[in-house]
Amino acid sequence: MTYAPSERRLDRIAYRRRQAIRSVLLAALSTAAVGTLLTVAVTGAPGWERVKTSFFDFPTARKYLPQILDGLWLNLRLLVVCATLAMALGLLVAVLRTLRGPVAFPVRAIATGYTYSFRGLPLIIVIYLFAFGIPGLRLQGIPSVLVLGAAAIIITYGAYLAEVFRAGIESVHPSQIAAARSLGLGYRQTMRHVVLPQAVRRVAPPLLNDTVALQKDVGLISLAGPIDAIRAAQIGVAQDANFTPYVVAGVLFMLLALPLIAVTDWVTLRAARRQNAGS
Repeated sequence: MTYAPSERRLDRIAYRRRQAIRSVLLAALSTAAVGTLLTVAVTGAPGWERVKTSFFDFPTARKYLPQILDGLWLNLRLLVVCATLAMALGLLVAVLRTLRGPVAFPVRAIATGYTYSFRGLPLIIVIYLFAFGIPGLRLQGIPSVLVLGAAAIIITYGAYLAEVFRAGIESVHPSQIAAARSLGLGYRQTMRHVVLPQAVRRVAPPLLNDTVALQKDVGLISLAGPIDAIRAAQIGVAQDANFTPYVVAGVLFMLLALPLIAVTDWVTLRAARRQNAGS
């Protein structure tokens, strides 16, 4: 026996379809209207031709695009390394901050002082301290400024991610920990098999948001001297006295961030749907 929807249900489906089409058309029309108004306002400004020549010069963009792409490859590698190590560091510090008992107080104090300090320090200052202060000590075996700048980014973002992980760990209900301990699991086993999987899943959206912010801040490595996309654009601006290379670098960073932003939105929406379904 086949299922045949009623006329009322068919009418309801057709009404929803018409409403969806109407919403899409209205959104497209309003977007086109706003875009047209902004285009007219910007291109009609008295200084538009000068701005166009200084910031949107196509020959200059084509001239410096290969160098900026080479620098962007360095930014991409830094993003992968810094994001991985910062998450590992943040997870470790978060676990240390959740240790209980008076014996673990020194460890908790050090972890707390680390998160408070590096969450308050601007990343630019940390990069300067690492990239120029540590070599000034003239110690043997000091790594390059690229490694020192990456270490500054990792340590700074590790402090932010530690608080995100700690919030996820503390969001797990104590009854689940008690149940795991009653089953004979030790502290490490409870954290590994019960607490951390739930904590990481719950804080996935803010973790990805911090990763998006990290994707932009790896461009600050240019302050230490390595030729990344920002430094390559800066060299182009100095040579031609034209700001178009900065615009090219900004567009490339934006294109690099779009997939990660899309994944972040998808994970956030999925988590919201799961929470609504559970409630």
